[in-house]
Amino acid sequence: MPKQKKKTPLRKCVVTQEMKPKQQLIRVVRNKEGEVFVDPTGKKNGRGAYISKDLNVINTAEEQGMLARHLNTGIDSAVFEQLRAQVTEIE
Repeated sequence: MPKQKKKTPLRKCVVTQEMKPKQQLIRVVRNKEGEVFVDPTGKKNGRGAYISKDLNVINTAEEQGMLARHLNTGIDSAVFEQLRAQVTEIE
Protein backbone atom coordinates (compact mmCIF):
# COMPACT_ATOMS: atom_id res chain seq x y z
CA MET A 1 0.00 0.00 0.00
CA PRO A 2 1.46 3.43 -0.93
CA LYS A 3 2.28 5.63 2.04
CA GLN A 4 -0.05 8.62 2.33
CA LYS A 5 1.74 11.97 2.12
CA LYS A 6 0.99 14.07 5.20
CA LYS A 7 -1.16 17.09 4.38
CA THR A 8 0.39 20.41 5.36
CA PRO A 9 -2.03 22.58 7.35
CA LEU A 10 -3.01 25.73 5.47
CA ARG A 11 -4.08 29.00 7.07
CA LYS A 12 -5.27 32.29 5.60
CA CYS A 13 -3.30 35.50 6.08
CA VAL A 14 -5.69 38.18 7.43
CA VAL A 15 -4.05 40.86 5.27
CA THR A 16 -3.43 39.25 1.87
CA GLN A 17 -6.25 36.65 2.15
CA GLU A 18 -3.84 34.04 0.73
CA MET A 19 -3.89 30.44 1.90
CA LYS A 20 -0.37 29.45 2.94
CA PRO A 21 1.26 26.62 4.87
CA LYS A 22 1.16 27.32 8.60
CA GLN A 23 4.99 27.49 8.77
CA GLN A 24 5.02 30.55 6.47
CA LEU A 25 2.74 32.54 8.76
CA ILE A 26 2.99 34.06 12.25
CA ARG A 27 0.11 33.60 14.70
CA VAL A 28 -1.12 36.48 16.86
CA VAL A 29 -3.46 35.55 19.74
CA ARG A 30 -5.98 37.33 21.97
CA ASN A 31 -6.66 35.32 25.12
CA LYS A 32 -9.69 35.46 27.45
CA GLU A 33 -8.07 38.22 29.52
CA GLY A 34 -7.86 40.37 26.38
CA GLU A 35 -4.06 40.22 26.14
CA VAL A 36 -2.69 40.22 22.59
CA PHE A 37 0.66 38.57 21.89
CA VAL A 38 2.70 36.81 19.21
CA ASP A 39 2.45 33.01 19.46
CA PRO A 40 5.59 31.40 18.00
CA THR A 41 4.41 27.89 18.95
CA GLY A 42 0.99 28.25 17.30
CA LYS A 43 -0.58 26.32 20.18
CA LYS A 44 -1.67 28.97 22.71
CA ASN A 45 -5.34 29.19 23.70
CA GLY A 46 -7.40 32.07 22.39
CA ARG A 47 -8.60 33.75 19.25
CA GLY A 48 -5.83 33.50 16.66
CA ALA A 49 -5.11 35.42 13.49
CA TYR A 50 -2.37 34.56 11.02
CA ILE A 51 -0.20 37.08 9.22
CA SER A 52 2.43 36.55 6.50
CA LYS A 53 6.12 36.76 7.40
CA ASP A 54 6.59 39.89 5.32
CA LEU A 55 7.40 43.41 6.58
CA ASN A 56 5.14 45.07 4.00
CA VAL A 57 2.20 42.92 5.09
CA ILE A 58 2.84 43.67 8.78
CA ASN A 59 3.02 47.42 8.06
CA THR A 60 -0.24 47.25 6.08
CA ALA A 61 -1.92 45.38 8.94
CA GLU A 62 -0.84 48.07 11.41
CA GLU A 63 -1.85 51.00 9.19
CA GLN A 64 -5.28 49.58 8.33
CA GLY A 65 -6.02 47.99 11.71
CA MET A 66 -6.66 44.56 10.18
CA LEU A 67 -5.39 42.49 13.12
CA ALA A 68 -7.41 44.61 15.54
CA ARG A 69 -10.52 43.94 13.46
CA HIS A 70 -9.93 40.18 13.40
CA LEU A 71 -9.17 39.92 17.10
CA ASN A 72 -11.90 42.42 18.11
CA THR A 73 -9.55 44.43 20.33
CA GLY A 74 -6.98 47.22 20.30
CA ILE A 75 -3.44 46.12 19.55
CA ASP A 76 -0.37 47.68 21.13
CA SER A 77 2.43 48.79 18.79
CA ALA A 78 4.77 46.49 20.77
CA VAL A 79 3.02 43.50 19.17
CA PHE A 80 3.86 44.86 15.71
CA GLU A 81 7.46 45.44 16.85
CA GLN A 82 7.62 41.76 17.91
CA LEU A 83 6.26 40.69 14.52
CA ARG A 84 8.85 42.82 12.70
CA ALA A 85 11.62 41.41 14.90
CA GLN A 86 10.56 37.84 14.06
CA VAL A 87 10.52 38.58 10.33
CA THR A 88 13.94 40.26 10.33
CA GLU A 89 15.36 37.28 12.30
CA ILE A 90 14.24 34.94 9.52
CA GLU A 91 15.68 36.99 6.65
